[in-house]
This record gives sequence, structure tokens and C-alpha cells, in this order.
Amino acid sequence: MSPSPRNGPEQLPAWRRLGDLAREVGQAPAGGGEAFARRVGPVFADYSKERINARVCKALVELATESALPAAIADLFAGAHVNATEDRAALHTELRKPAGEAKAEVRRERERFLRFAEDVRAGRCRGLTGERIRAVVHLGIGGSHLGPELAVEALGTGRGDGPEVRFLANIDGAAVERALAGLQPATTLAIIASKSFETLETRVNAETLRRWFLPLGSATDAVGHHFAAVTGNTAAARAFGVPAERLFPLWDWVGGRFSLWSAVGLPVAIALGQEAFEEMLAGAHLLDTHFAFAPLAENLPATLALLQIWNTNFLGATSHAILPYDHRLRLLPAYLQQLEMESNGKSVRVDGEPTTTHTAPVIWGGEETGGQHAFHQLLHQGTRAFSADFIVCARPGHGLPEHHEWLLANCLAQSKALAEGRSAESPHQRVRGGHPSTTLLLDALTPESLGALLALYEHKVFAAGAIWRINSFDQWGVQLGKALAATIHEQLRTADAPDQDASTRSLMREIRRLR
Repeated sequence: MSPSPRNGPEQLPAWRRLGDLAREVGQAPAGGGEAFARRVGPVFADYSKERINARVCKALVELATESALPAAIADLFAGAHVNATEDRAALHTELRKPAGEAKAEVRRERERFLRFAEDVRAGRCRGLTGERIRAVVHLGIGGSHLGPELAVEALGTGRGDGPEVRFLANIDGAAVERALAGLQPATTLAIIASKSFETLETRVNAETLRRWFLPLGSATDAVGHHFAAVTGNTAAARAFGVPAERLFPLWDWVGGRFSLWSAVGLPVAIALGQEAFEEMLAGAHLLDTHFAFAPLAENLPATLALLQIWNTNFLGATSHAILPYDHRLRLLPAYLQQLEMESNGKSVRVDGEPTTTHTAPVIWGGEETGGQHAFHQLLHQGTRAFSADFIVCARPGHGLPEHHEWLLANCLAQSKALAEGRSAESPHQRVRGGHPSTTLLLDALTPESLGALLALYEHKVFAAGAIWRINSFDQWGVQLGKALAATIHEQLRTADAPDQDASTRSLMREIRRLR
């Protein structure tokens, strides 16, 4: 039974059953051990510390069934226009299919950008003066930035003799200066990643780098030898001066926050090499296959989505903490903030009606164990309801095993403390417990396991959005601030801005005075 076009998920029988079960479930976690754990490839998920039991799990699967989640999954992989408000498909899964299964255009462009990456790494791609490229600066923001930066940061640049890879997203001039510090124009390549080629921050930063390269020669020669671009607007990129052989397409059926697997991942391929990039694709494809074919009760992305709905809509969690116990994954919280909140931060259903349930929680987090000495006090003794994901690797990526054992011990201890709390005679020392969490254990941090982990979260987001009956693939709310900024940018140079509100006018006058 799927919801009526005019009804949200709260009208479903399973939703009402879950409401009854939420009133019955106590503070204690499930404690079900292996009954509430699942392995998919290199990812082992333990959700036995969630506040669930067998009846809750059964009702959650029934909710997914009544919400027609299997049909939504089938539509996603079939290329149906699941992005309803923009009338297009969301076929990012096509990008990570093996060469023998992928569309001809995907296979062709993958071969092109991976060949270009290898040319840069091997020194066959050189700058205007004939010198080898020693550094790459990737220009993007949001989805065209967060994924590649996370992957390069997580997996390192220690494979072969590739150039240093840096990332520039912020329009702040301080960020530009830091990104270029110590680099030489003659030995630097800039990659512009922008689907529209009109994104303000990326456009302004690209123009700044164009001027930085000018001492090498004419604008045409400097851009032609020192820029590449990944975009859906090839005409604008050509007008900027990027030659056709360094232009790589980004199709309209690939959303920015799902684009790591396309040529947007070019800096990853340059940093790590073709083999590692293809291993990352293989890990993501493994999760794609699992999500497409596993029954709902065994489907890990669907399970994580249902747990988020349970915690958010029935147990009152308003935020979800991402707690990576691995220094290499310290950018994961920022990546997942965009993936989850830009995808499912919606208050309008696909039918245009307002939602009558909460959707995405606030996603936040930080690198552990540092977070234990910062925000864990609030987690253990604060008043807010939340849920959490702990992410940790069984095997270290370094030669200091004692350090890793302490890292593992802290991860397991913190999830145990959140769940069980502590009784004490003094009220100041009591810890209530009852906070739900899932632990995602990777065998080791490899390109394959990182690809699997990111695809797991992608599919979790889609599954939750399908049950909430929202479109996880648009982001219309992002556009408002951009439009307002363009007007204010012009008015900052004028004597007054009568059409602005009083607060904004006052701030603009003060800025002009301080200048």
C-alpha cells in the first residue's frame, strides 16, 4: 500500500504502529547482538545500540513496503525521472558500473579523464613553459568540492610520483592565498569543476587564477596550458579558454553531491592513480548492487534510512552526529552535512504539498578522539535528543598499533556509554544513557571501502527521502541567498540601498564607513 498523492507517510498503518511502539520502547538499546548487525563487502554495521526491538524492526520494514520503497529503488536504477521538480533522472550509479556494463558515453569519458590524470601524473601533460606539473588546484564548491577533497584527504597522495593536489572552494581571498602559497604558475594546473560554469565562488576564483597565470604568456596560452574543466556548460568553458581536449562533461542526470564518481573525481585520480580510482568505483558499485537487489529486511542502506526515520520522527532526535574515529576521515562530517541536509532538508513533498512530518535532522560531528574533549559532555549529560554514527577501521593505516588499539577502545567505549549511561550517587555524575547509535566498522580504509561507505550514505539518503515523499535531488532553497548576494554586492559600492531592510542598510553603511 503506497501513500495517496495527497497524504504523507504518517497516514500509513505502519507509521501509526510505530507511533504506538515508540511509546512502549524504553531507554535501553536493543542489545540484540548479531541480530542487529549486517555486513556488506568491506562495511560491517552494528545497530544493536539503537533503541529498537524485533517488533520495531518489523514495523519499519512494513513502513518501507507501504511507502513503495522497492518501486522507488527500481525507478532510480531504471533511469526514471526521480528528480521530479527538475524532470530528470538521477543516474549517478551508472558512473561506477564496470566498463563492460556502463553506457558508452560514460565509458568513453571515464577513459578520457583517467588518461588525462595519468598524463598529469607521468609528466606528459606540461605547462606553457614546458615544465612538469607539480601541483593541482581544484576549484569547486559544494558537491563538486567536498567529495574529491574527502577522498584525497582520506586516501592520501602517496601512490606514485603524482603532483600535490590542493582544493579551493571559499570565495574568501584568504583561502585563495593559502591555496596558492608556495606554488609556481609554471608548474601548476587548475581544474574548474562547476556543472553550470556560473557558480559565483568558482567563477570568481577561476578569474583570479587566470590572472595569476598571465605572467606566463597570453591569456589564451596560459588558460589553454594550465586549466582543465568539468562542466555541463561546455560552451562557457570554451569561452573561458579551456581547450576541448581538457573539457570533461557533467551530465544533467548527475547531481553535484553525487558527482564524485564522474570526472569531478579527476583530482582523486591525479592524486591516487587510475587503479585506486577504479577500486573506489568498484566499492560503490558493490553497494549499488546490494541496494538494488537485497530484500528490505536485509538491505543496509534501507535499514539506516529507517533507523533515521525512527529516531527523527518517533524518538524526537533533532540532530545526528557523525563521529569518525580516524584522522583520515575528519572531513566526512562536512561531506555528509551537504549530502544529507541539501538532499533531505525539505518541507515540501513531491506533490507540492507541505510535509507534515520532520525530514532530515541536523547533521554535525567532528574528528575523534578530539570530540570527546569538546562536545561529548553535551552528548552524555545534555538535554537534547540525538542519534549518532560511529565510524572506525579495524586495521590501522599506520605502523603504530598501540595508538590504534586506544582509538578502537575509545570508539567502543563511547558508544557503550551513550547507550548505557552510568548510575551514581551524585546527580552531577549520573549519565542517563539511552542515546541511539550505529557503528560502521570498515575492514581498513582503502579506495574500495571508502567508495562503499559513501555509496551506503547516498542510498540511505535516497531511501529516507522516498519514505518522507520528498525529492532528494533538488536544492531550490540554495538559490535564494545567491540571488540576494548579487544585488547586495552591487549596492555595497553605492551611497545607499533604499530597497533593503533597515538592518541590512545599517550594516552596509557601517561596512562602507570602515572601508
